Amino acid sequence: MASLILPTPPSSSISSSLFSRSSLTCSSTFIPRRGFAPNAVKCEVTEPVNGKPFDPVINDQIFSKFLQSKRLENRGNNNARLKIFSGTANSALSQEIAWYMGLDLGKIKIKRFADGEIYVQLQESVRGCDVYLVQPTCPPANENLMELLVMIDACRRASAKNITAVIPYFGYARADRKTQGRESIAAKLVANLITESGADRVLACDLHSGQSMGYFDIPVDHVYCQPVILDYLASKKICSNDLVVVSPDVGGVARARAFAKKLSDAPLAIVDKRRQGHNVAEVMNLIGDVKGKVAVMVDDMIDTAGTIAKGAALLHEEGAREVYACSTHAVFSPPAIERLSSGLFQEVIITNTIPIMEKNYFPQLTVLSVANLLGETIWRVHDDSSVSSIFQ
Repeated sequence: MASLILPTPPSSSISSSLFSRSSLTCSSTFIPRRGFAPNAVKCEVTEPVNGKPFDPVINDQIFSKFLQSKRLENRGNNNARLKIFSGTANSALSQEIAWYMGLDLGKIKIKRFADGEIYVQLQESVRGCDVYLVQPTCPPANENLMELLVMIDACRRASAKNITAVIPYFGYARADRKTQGRESIAAKLVANLITESGADRVLACDLHSGQSMGYFDIPVDHVYCQPVILDYLASKKICSNDLVVVSPDVGGVARARAFAKKLSDAPLAIVDKRRQGHNVAEVMNLIGDVKGKVAVMVDDMIDTAGTIAKGAALLHEEGAREVYACSTHAVFSPPAIERLSSGLFQEVIITNTIPIMEKNYFPQLTVLSVANLLGETIWRVHDDSSVSSIFQ
């Protein structure tokens, strides 16, 4: 299946609740500007469009509960004090966020000198403004992290009132504790760097572990991307009696349990593994029953796909009818693509917190946009409204 994003005539619109979207061969929506009536279009596409993965984009009407807001009116002069700037790591997502919010991306010049040093210059005034910098620290992690720090410093020196680092993917999040002697806790170090560079707030998506929020000495808004994936799964009309949610390791049980509760309180299974080293996993056994069922594996990220691929192989051995992989962050370090496209998975469902290169597309891949979710969160932070109510 594929989804084609198209501009739509003003008269087209659809409305549906979070878990009642009808089953469609293709449902695509034109990303609505915040403050304008959202438009949508349905199309019937049975084959991938130009070989691209399915990329549904959500709007306020589809998420009548999920992104409910009484503030749909145009904000007028309030917009003038809100600026969104994009780094180079994921400019496509930044553009989608800005479009949803009815704003234009701020003008910024980012370049690299011959020796690799990063140069940043804001090309418009941000004095007294609330500035949001969208920059995931995805691979190359060190380059993108340094670029974010220089962007924050440029805004601070330009007298921005508040600086929020919007980090869809927070690199170094896995280095959040000491598992052996003489190890660093790099997540805390990165948090200190972001804080000391001048950020006033951080907005991050699906952190690897909740304690990472405590590493920052500034407020952190943790955005959960689960509802985006849940809504897509709900559209597939899988019978709840046939469904089982699987955690690929013991550490992800809490995440998988929360996911299962949202899917009609589906049963839970756990893959027990023994990790031999970094990026190397060995599956030992399965806790739970998956025979004849549709297994949905849930994780926060897919890196080399060793854990999730070996888990999927075990699920097939235990009699699972189909296996779906769901993850927020698609790091996709080699040989992830080979493992994910090997036929173990019916579908691999990810979000666009990290940009996916075209060479990494494969038939089973589905990419969901989190732009509206991030855009709504930014509006609520800017308006001093509740963020947690989005997920209730």
